[in-house]
Amino acid sequence: MSTAARSFPDDFLFGAATAAYQIEGAAFEDGRTASIWDAFSRVPGAVINAENGDVACDHYHRYPQDVALMKELGLQTYRFSTSWSRVRPDGGAVNEAGLDFYKRLVDELLDADILPWLTLYHWDMPQAIQDRGGWTVRESSELFTEYALTMHDALGDRVKVWTTLNEPWCSSFLSYTAGAHAPGHTSIAEGLLASHHLLLGHGQVVRELRRRDESLNLGITLNLTVADPLDPHSDADRDAARRIDGQFNRWFLDPVFRGAYPADIVEDVRGVDADAVARFEAAVQPGDLDTIAATLTTLGVNYYHGEFVSGDPTDNPAPENEAPTSRETRSPFPADGNIFHVDRGLARTGQGWEVQPEGLTRLLHRVWDEYAQPTDTTLFVTENGAAYDDEAVVEDGVTRVHDAERVEFLRRHVAAILDARDAGVDVRGYFYWSLLDNYEWAWGYEKRFGIVRVDYETQERALKDSALEYRRIIAERSIDVPTPTGVPPYLLS
Repeated sequence: MSTAARSFPDDFLFGAATAAYQIEGAAFEDGRTASIWDAFSRVPGAVINAENGDVACDHYHRYPQDVALMKELGLQTYRFSTSWSRVRPDGGAVNEAGLDFYKRLVDELLDADILPWLTLYHWDMPQAIQDRGGWTVRESSELFTEYALTMHDALGDRVKVWTTLNEPWCSSFLSYTAGAHAPGHTSIAEGLLASHHLLLGHGQVVRELRRRDESLNLGITLNLTVADPLDPHSDADRDAARRIDGQFNRWFLDPVFRGAYPADIVEDVRGVDADAVARFEAAVQPGDLDTIAATLTTLGVNYYHGEFVSGDPTDNPAPENEAPTSRETRSPFPADGNIFHVDRGLARTGQGWEVQPEGLTRLLHRVWDEYAQPTDTTLFVTENGAAYDDEAVVEDGVTRVHDAERVEFLRRHVAAILDARDAGVDVRGYFYWSLLDNYEWAWGYEKRFGIVRVDYETQERALKDSALEYRRIIAERSIDVPTPTGVPPYLLS
């Protein structure tokens, strides 16, 4: 295998990502009202230690310092989300004070020569809209479009990259079917309805923004996985992998790129809950799928780990990796029968997720070949990162975090993108998740994903070793991780 330095092309973008509720704080300042996460975080047993995002990283007040850190690291682009509850509180009239914050943030980024990469929805719907049904009702798609156009009115002259949704799988099935995220419902029907209305809102926003400015870079970000059967010769194992792929990947990729929901998954879910599918099919009105399939510029791929599954119980089950909260939840997969996750012996992060860089290479291949290339859509890895149990130490009066595991995680996944590029996949950039340690949803502040450490008591920031390594990679635009050879053992039949 080659050990020489491997270079990134000049037009490859390096960035980092965050989300509004996870870092901004100032939850009820300057006119902002409650989002579904403000409400859900206060439900007993929903979040570890009953923690919330009221203060988080106090980015609302400290954004100049945080942008200065981005510039110090050499970031070329910064992916952030805007808060619907800050901009149109309760889903109502425009809040100019909330808009002004994002104007100041964008100006700060542009002054630092950092490309603003704006995400309109990262899971923080106004609670007042949820009280009227949230994403289970069609009205929410219309209100989302109004909010999106408000943002474009304010920032369209300075922001040229617009992402509609972040990970709609999470804001539908994980939120309305599993009950693990806000609003915490456990309904197959609601998850299906939410998925459709999220995608409908996405398509409407793409259509309207394209009408306003054909030059905009418009996209969506999907969290995607690679689902592998334990035994590729087993019908049961292959079927388990098919259903994971269908409910996680194809349920969103197919309507966005092909204008249709996957028929096999519709029938799988019908066999579990026919009434839920009937409600879903009634909600899909004529023209909806054409709207959802509006032409995109960019697809953002979020990848953290793959899935190794069997259709039969296994004596080597994968360990649980969900937040150990006390509130009852269920599977996010509507058709989850006879899907058993298997431990394949890979290293795991502090959150219990497998470390599987080659899965990213295969995923990019698949998405490029089947969806992006045929539609002339560019690819970016918009989230990838790991939580580890970091320990801060003070050396010569400076706070340090020697996060060797995260350094290796970063290096191997960035190299996995080069592996895909070397094979012809046109991937244009990488965003590490996350720039800052932050509020990790149902995990509260228990897990740290950042390359920058945040002391939540003092709000002091400190560059971890992973940040220093990322800065080096960006500056040198190269990495010395070898090109892999051979097939991973867990893929051998």
